[in-house]
Amino acid sequence: MGDRHCLAIDIGGTKMACGIVNNDGDLLLRGVIPTPKGTEGDALYAALVALVESVRERSDVVIDCCGVGCGGPMEPDGVTVSPLNITAWKKFPLKERLANSLEMDVTVDNDAKAFALGEWWKGSAQGVDSFLAMVVSTGIGGGLVVDGRLINGRLGNAGHIGHLVVEPQGRRCVCGVIGCLEAEASGTAIAAMTGWPAKDASSEIRRRTGTMVGRAVASVVTLLDLSLCIVAGSVALGFGEPFFTAAQDELERCTGLSYTEGARIVRAGLGDAGPLIGAGALGFGIGRDKVQS
Repeated sequence: MGDRHCLAIDIGGTKMACGIVNNDGDLLLRGVIPTPKGTEGDALYAALVALVESVRERSDVVIDCCGVGCGGPMEPDGVTVSPLNITAWKKFPLKERLANSLEMDVTVDNDAKAFALGEWWKGSAQGVDSFLAMVVSTGIGGGLVVDGRLINGRLGNAGHIGHLVVEPQGRRCVCGVIGCLEAEASGTAIAAMTGWPAKDASSEIRRRTGTMVGRAVASVVTLLDLSLCIVAGSVALGFGEPFFTAAQDELERCTGLSYTEGARIVRAGLGDAGPLIGAGALGFGIGRDKVQS
């Protein structure tokens, strides 16, 4: 097939990243900027385009396609996006705007679903037919692969584990519900609860965050008959061993059926390159049917 190259874009509440991924799953280069705050939707989009153009100017390869992972929710096929952590975009027509700006095919999907594809393609889930992948960062998102296929759901929003209720008497989430995982364990929630950035959280908070995540994972594992959850994101990876030990302990405490025995929560294999490699997988069409090796 020869070398092909995808313009990979990852859009989150804290930062926006752009890179070039080849069809072997290698991230060739990237650029990152903080997500602008307090701007209009068009100004935010202009900052994204400037980032994309700066990456393209540094590369001498031919770009064949574009894949975009963005926070959700969104309409089917990413026609419009309404990220909960990017208030400037409400039903923003990201796909059409990018296709017009870049003059190429653009695939848009949830950023955590893109991350799941990346881990499936080149990370910790290679060779695994069914698993949950989740990102614990500014917000919390997830992607599901079941029986060798990425699960989309009715409107393309399957996998929103951040909005499972884990603490019925807990904090109100940005979605309006009391006690969502995102309201209890995201970087935004931790900062609101403690008054400090998540990176400065105490050992107690790090363990509690892991416990909340393990509780949510247990529900998904039981519901979908899964044995693996892959976790990435600045909060999870930054909290390290206390987080992962607490998450595994709570997963085991909250699962009791025979088929849930041995279910594991593990670190992502691609590190901070995972979201962009996943966006590349979107662009190349990996996961539309069975995963390609």
